[in-house]
Amino acid sequence: MLLLQTRPLSRGALVAQNSPLLPWGLLAASDSSSASPVAWLMALLFSLILAIYTGPGILGSFSRVRLVGGDHRCEGRVELQQDDEWVTVCDDYWNMDSVAVLCRELGCGAARKTMSGTMYGPVTPKDQKVFIHLFRCNGIEESLSQCEREDAIGCSHDEDAGAVCEAIYTGPGILGSFSRVRLVGGDHRCEGRVELQQDDEWVTVCDDYWNMDSVAVLCRELGCGAARKTMSGTVYGPVTPKDQKVFIHSFRCNGIEESLSQCEREDAIGCSHVEDVGVVCERESHSPSGPESVRLADGPGRCQGRVEVKFQGEWSSVCQAGWSFAAAKVVCRQLGCGRATLTRRGCNKATQGQGAIWQRKASCSGQEVSLQDCLSEVWEHNCTHNEDVWVECEDPFALKLVGGRSHCEGRLEVLHKGEWGSVCDDGWGQDADRVVCRQLGCGQPLSPPVKVRRRFGPGVGRIWLDDVKCSGKEPSLEQCLHRSWGYHNCNHREDVAVVCEEQQSGLPDA
Repeated sequence: MLLLQTRPLSRGALVAQNSPLLPWGLLAASDSSSASPVAWLMALLFSLILAIYTGPGILGSFSRVRLVGGDHRCEGRVELQQDDEWVTVCDDYWNMDSVAVLCRELGCGAARKTMSGTMYGPVTPKDQKVFIHLFRCNGIEESLSQCEREDAIGCSHDEDAGAVCEAIYTGPGILGSFSRVRLVGGDHRCEGRVELQQDDEWVTVCDDYWNMDSVAVLCRELGCGAARKTMSGTVYGPVTPKDQKVFIHSFRCNGIEESLSQCEREDAIGCSHVEDVGVVCERESHSPSGPESVRLADGPGRCQGRVEVKFQGEWSSVCQAGWSFAAAKVVCRQLGCGRATLTRRGCNKATQGQGAIWQRKASCSGQEVSLQDCLSEVWEHNCTHNEDVWVECEDPFALKLVGGRSHCEGRLEVLHKGEWGSVCDDGWGQDADRVVCRQLGCGQPLSPPVKVRRRFGPGVGRIWLDDVKCSGKEPSLEQCLHRSWGYHNCNHREDVAVVCEEQQSGLPDA
């Protein structure tokens, strides 16, 4: 192994000692008085060349990092950008120190866990490369590029690394969030001007960076067919109203994302409606032969288990090769559970199915109400029950006000993983009060003094939510932005209390 040792000299140069690769004439000098300036210059130049070609090197450089396929930008499969392509990272030496560095680099919250990258869709293309180095981080670096590395030998995509960071919304932010996407003014639902829903208004999208990769993602998200072309949004009527806003970000997609929300973004500066983007996807109608019903079997509760669909009166398990995390989201929504947290490709022996395996493939965007709304196509496969899909959803969301004279006032508690816990008042406001009151079937929120709120007392046990931000229009508190469940910097003296008007059930007796 080549060893270069350096020490400072009075002239500010560096001398390499004990290296078999340097000319003896350069190594004979042990101090600044016994070597010529030319020798020092040659030694320095040779050392720099060695440093360049024995370090990570050009092949091991990367410019950006991202997480792909998760529920938010702070979760997913780890990918690095090399020139114009994205490569995965091998999970050898990948640990919580590595995740901590990655979360810090991405501007996310605390490191939560390290995952297999195979858990996140879409499936990694076979021709996608694996990064040539492994990372050995100690957890204090500012970015992965500062971690030590070793050569990655014999790694495949089965060993892709994944990461979960606390989802703190410090990136695009609330102004850059959207809930739905649609195409307006075309001949069918898969063609038209691109519009995104922000709260109760629809905004257009600027065509900066928009290309066929972006179209492919949008067509996939809408459950349409293949991407056909990108168009100017101005060709689709009705004419965009002058007061309609343009979305504050432009999208930079690589074409494999499940939805536009997973694409990277740049600030949209100076865009007008002349630059509105339009899209044409192949038109595909929903198949009438989708599943009649769905359930999660052999799990600890109705919101966890092996996926089974009822098709033509028969219950069948589902093969992992025809499944995606987007489909798992739809299942959790259809069953009235919380958000999808896991889809595992393959069940253990005790939870494998015994009967038929579904002979169809569901293509979901993740926004559908049920699997019946997803595109369904006949799919020939040779799957076995070793490949049955397992899905886990959070428990159904519930909330209550405790300690008051009625269900419309008291300390706020929310149910998560079967356990009630309080909510911290950091970031809480009247818009959040309004959502809670509406969800409980009460009247308008009141604004009593702090003294009144404190009479409900502090909670005990878990503090589930912190930094909750609502617009006031959400149908459920679950849809407001917040830190990840269980992450906070509060104590029970900061528990949220809400007081709503009593909802009148009818007119008073005459």
